[in-house]
Amino acid sequence: MSESTTVEPGVQAVTWEGLEPWVREQVQGLIQTVLEAEVTELLGRCKSERRAVVDAPAGYRNGHGKPRHLTVKSGTVTLRRPRVRGLEERFESRVLPLFVRRTQEVSDLLPELYLHGLAEGDFDRALRGLLGEGAPLSASTVARLKEKWQAERAAWQARRLDDLKVVYLWVDGV
Repeated sequence: MSESTTVEPGVQAVTWEGLEPWVREQVQGLIQTVLEAEVTELLGRCKSERRAVVDAPAGYRNGHGKPRHLTVKSGTVTLRRPRVRGLEERFESRVLPLFVRRTQEVSDLLPELYLHGLAEGDFDRALRGLLGEGAPLSASTVARLKEKWQAERAAWQARRLDDLKVVYLWVDGV
Protein backbone atom coordinates (compact mmCIF):
# COMPACT_ATOMS: atom_id res chain seq x y z
CA MET A 1 0.00 0.00 0.00
CA SER A 2 1.39 3.31 -1.04
CA GLU A 3 0.14 6.64 0.14
CA SER A 4 -0.25 9.40 -2.43
CA THR A 5 1.37 12.67 -1.48
CA THR A 6 0.60 14.57 -4.63
CA VAL A 7 -2.21 17.02 -5.16
CA GLU A 8 -4.81 16.37 -7.83
CA PRO A 9 -4.44 18.53 -10.95
CA GLY A 10 -6.46 21.71 -10.73
CA VAL A 11 -6.64 21.63 -6.91
CA GLN A 12 -4.42 24.15 -5.21
CA ALA A 13 -2.87 23.16 -1.89
CA VAL A 14 -3.60 25.62 0.91
CA THR A 15 -0.54 26.90 2.74
CA TRP A 16 -0.21 28.97 5.88
CA GLU A 17 0.64 32.08 3.85
CA GLY A 18 -2.37 31.66 1.57
CA LEU A 19 -4.90 30.77 4.25
CA GLU A 20 -6.64 34.18 4.51
CA PRO A 21 -7.26 34.59 0.76
CA TRP A 22 -8.43 30.96 0.57
CA VAL A 23 -10.94 31.51 3.42
CA ARG A 24 -12.25 34.66 1.70
CA GLU A 25 -12.67 32.75 -1.57
CA GLN A 26 -14.56 29.98 0.21
CA VAL A 27 -16.86 32.46 1.97
CA GLN A 28 -17.44 34.30 -1.30
CA GLY A 29 -18.27 31.05 -3.12
CA LEU A 30 -20.63 29.94 -0.36
CA ILE A 31 -22.57 33.22 -0.29
CA GLN A 32 -22.77 33.26 -4.11
CA THR A 33 -24.12 29.68 -4.07
CA VAL A 34 -26.74 30.61 -1.47
CA LEU A 35 -27.83 33.60 -3.59
CA GLU A 36 -28.24 31.34 -6.64
CA ALA A 37 -30.17 28.78 -4.56
CA GLU A 38 -32.50 31.55 -3.37
CA VAL A 39 -33.38 32.41 -6.98
CA THR A 40 -33.82 28.71 -7.79
CA GLU A 41 -36.26 28.40 -4.87
CA LEU A 42 -38.16 31.51 -5.96
CA LEU A 43 -38.55 30.39 -9.58
CA GLY A 44 -39.08 26.71 -8.80
CA ARG A 45 -36.51 25.55 -11.35
CA CYS A 46 -32.77 25.40 -11.85
CA LYS A 47 -30.74 27.59 -14.15
CA SER A 48 -31.45 26.98 -17.87
CA GLU A 49 -34.43 24.79 -17.02
CA ARG A 50 -37.79 25.43 -18.68
CA ARG A 51 -41.03 25.80 -16.80
CA ALA A 52 -42.60 22.39 -16.28
CA VAL A 53 -46.25 23.43 -16.64
CA VAL A 54 -48.13 26.35 -18.06
CA ASP A 55 -49.23 27.62 -14.65
CA ALA A 56 -45.72 27.49 -13.14
CA PRO A 57 -44.45 30.62 -11.41
CA ALA A 58 -43.47 33.37 -13.83
CA GLY A 59 -40.07 34.95 -13.89
CA TYR A 60 -36.74 34.48 -15.56
CA ARG A 61 -33.13 34.79 -14.58
CA ASN A 62 -31.59 37.90 -16.06
CA GLY A 63 -27.88 37.53 -15.42
CA HIS A 64 -26.16 39.25 -12.53
CA GLY A 65 -25.85 42.79 -11.27
CA LYS A 66 -22.64 44.76 -10.93
CA PRO A 67 -20.05 43.34 -8.55
CA ARG A 68 -20.42 44.74 -5.05
CA HIS A 69 -18.37 44.43 -1.91
CA LEU A 70 -19.67 42.91 1.30
CA THR A 71 -17.58 43.15 4.45
CA VAL A 72 -17.79 40.18 6.77
CA LYS A 73 -15.62 39.41 9.79
CA SER A 74 -13.28 37.28 7.69
CA GLY A 75 -12.70 40.14 5.23
CA THR A 76 -14.27 41.81 2.24
CA VAL A 77 -15.72 39.63 -0.52
CA THR A 78 -17.02 40.59 -3.94
CA LEU A 79 -20.47 39.30 -4.89
CA ARG A 80 -22.74 39.56 -7.91
CA ARG A 81 -26.45 39.56 -7.08
CA PRO A 82 -28.57 37.45 -9.44
CA ARG A 83 -31.23 39.44 -11.29
CA VAL A 84 -34.74 38.20 -11.97
CA ARG A 85 -37.24 39.66 -14.44
CA GLY A 86 -40.84 38.91 -15.32
CA LEU A 87 -42.16 38.98 -11.74
CA GLU A 88 -45.10 41.07 -10.57
CA GLU A 89 -43.12 42.47 -7.66
CA ARG A 90 -39.45 43.24 -7.32
CA PHE A 91 -37.17 40.42 -6.16
CA GLU A 92 -35.51 41.24 -2.87
CA SER A 93 -32.92 38.81 -1.55
CA ARG A 94 -33.28 37.69 2.06
CA VAL A 95 -29.59 36.80 2.17
CA LEU A 96 -28.19 40.04 0.76
CA PRO A 97 -30.64 42.96 1.01
CA LEU A 98 -30.22 46.03 -1.16
CA PHE A 99 -27.65 48.63 -0.11
CA VAL A 100 -26.12 46.47 2.66
CA ARG A 101 -22.34 46.71 2.60
CA ARG A 102 -21.34 45.06 5.88
CA THR A 103 -22.71 42.44 8.23
CA GLN A 104 -24.19 43.26 11.62
CA GLU A 105 -21.11 41.87 13.39
CA VAL A 106 -18.83 44.32 11.57
CA SER A 107 -21.25 47.17 12.32
CA ASP A 108 -21.19 46.21 16.02
CA LEU A 109 -17.39 46.29 15.97
CA LEU A 110 -17.23 49.96 14.94
CA PRO A 111 -18.55 51.56 18.17
CA GLU A 112 -16.27 49.30 20.21
CA LEU A 113 -13.23 50.49 18.27
CA TYR A 114 -14.33 54.10 18.74
CA LEU A 115 -14.88 53.64 22.48
CA HIS A 116 -11.42 52.09 22.83
CA GLY A 117 -9.86 55.25 21.44
CA LEU A 118 -9.50 54.73 17.70
CA ALA A 119 -9.59 58.17 16.06
CA GLU A 120 -11.93 58.98 13.15
CA GLY A 121 -9.09 59.23 10.66
CA ASP A 122 -7.60 55.90 11.74
CA PHE A 123 -10.73 53.81 11.08
CA ASP A 124 -10.06 53.53 7.36
CA ARG A 125 -6.47 52.36 7.81
CA ALA A 126 -7.30 49.96 10.67
CA LEU A 127 -10.25 48.34 8.91
CA ARG A 128 -8.36 47.98 5.64
CA GLY A 129 -5.68 46.13 7.58
CA LEU A 130 -8.22 43.88 9.30
CA LEU A 131 -10.85 43.38 6.60
CA GLY A 132 -8.96 43.87 3.34
CA GLU A 133 -8.64 46.65 0.79
CA GLY A 134 -12.32 46.66 -0.10
CA ALA A 135 -13.48 47.58 3.41
CA PRO A 136 -16.25 50.14 2.78
CA LEU A 137 -15.73 52.75 5.46
CA SER A 138 -14.76 56.36 4.98
CA ALA A 139 -14.17 59.24 7.37
CA SER A 140 -17.59 60.70 6.55
CA THR A 141 -19.22 57.36 7.43
CA VAL A 142 -17.43 57.35 10.78
CA ALA A 143 -18.51 60.95 11.42
CA ARG A 144 -22.13 60.04 10.60
CA LEU A 145 -21.96 57.02 12.92
CA LYS A 146 -20.40 59.17 15.65
CA GLU A 147 -23.34 61.61 15.47
CA LYS A 148 -25.76 58.68 15.70
CA TRP A 149 -23.93 57.26 18.75
CA GLN A 150 -23.94 60.67 20.45
CA ALA A 151 -27.70 61.01 19.84
CA GLU A 152 -28.26 57.55 21.35
CA ARG A 153 -26.16 58.53 24.36
CA ALA A 154 -28.10 61.77 24.83
CA ALA A 155 -31.40 59.85 24.67
CA TRP A 156 -30.06 57.37 27.22
CA GLN A 157 -29.01 60.18 29.58
CA ALA A 158 -32.39 61.91 29.24
CA ARG A 159 -34.48 58.80 29.97
CA ARG A 160 -36.77 58.79 32.98
CA LEU A 161 -35.76 56.69 35.95
CA ASP A 162 -39.19 56.69 37.65
CA ASP A 163 -40.10 53.30 36.20
CA LEU A 164 -36.93 51.59 37.43
CA LYS A 165 -37.37 49.33 40.45
CA VAL A 166 -34.30 49.58 42.63
CA VAL A 167 -33.62 46.26 44.27
CA TYR A 168 -30.75 47.34 46.47
CA LEU A 169 -29.53 50.76 47.53
CA TRP A 170 -26.28 51.23 49.42
CA VAL A 171 -25.45 54.54 51.01
CA ASP A 172 -22.17 55.05 52.78
CA GLY A 173 -21.61 58.10 54.90
CA VAL A 174 -18.22 58.66 56.41
